[in-house]
Amino acid sequence: MCSAMAVILPVSVAADETAAAMLRSSGAGVLVNKNPVPTSIALFPNDLIETRKNAVGRIEVSGSTADINADTMVQFEGDELVLDHGSLSVSTTQGLRVRVGCLTVTPVNLSQWTQYNVSDVDGKVAVSAAKSDVYIDSRAKKAQEAKNPSRTTRDIVRESEQKSREEKCGAAYLKGDSVPGVGALMNSMWAKIAAGGVAGTVACLGLCHDDDPASPSKP
Repeated sequence: MCSAMAVILPVSVAADETAAAMLRSSGAGVLVNKNPVPTSIALFPNDLIETRKNAVGRIEVSGSTADINADTMVQFEGDELVLDHGSLSVSTTQGLRVRVGCLTVTPVNLSQWTQYNVSDVDGKVAVSAAKSDVYIDSRAKKAQEAKNPSRTTRDIVRESEQKSREEKCGAAYLKGDSVPGVGALMNSMWAKIAAGGVAGTVACLGLCHDDDPASPSKP
């Protein structure tokens, strides 16, 4: 047990020091990976944020902020936000983009301050540019339906304009397995290190005793 704790505790401390972003929230009604959170919490890639009715949140990452409105589900991917439903407002000087199904919204000038809004309600995506211009890139719904699966179509939303598109792929794809966020956590380097340490400890307990073989010759 001591060996296992010696491995796990440094891992958890190191994880806190490598947080990719911070989430500021109104508290009640804001969830991260299906769990209620305090008014401030660190975010890591693949974390899923949900805001319920009358609850809001703000993602703060280097050079960018994203205000998450009520009744919204969004996944944090570092330089990209994956919007499942609801709406959010992005302010960025680092090219922070938003993906909704087959659509990706990206600032035209990646190093220039850009502010834009994205909403996804009932499969209809609306994009408005409050400051500077943004692109809307769309890819084919299915690879076999396109002669060139990697090809995308591009539209531009000028400052002070708004455009709407039908979401061609259905709901946005969220990474992970049946429980959002769990797959990313279990696949992280830190989780693998911790798992290796625990597994090694358990194996040693069962195999490292000279007078107590794992498979005794007598029952």
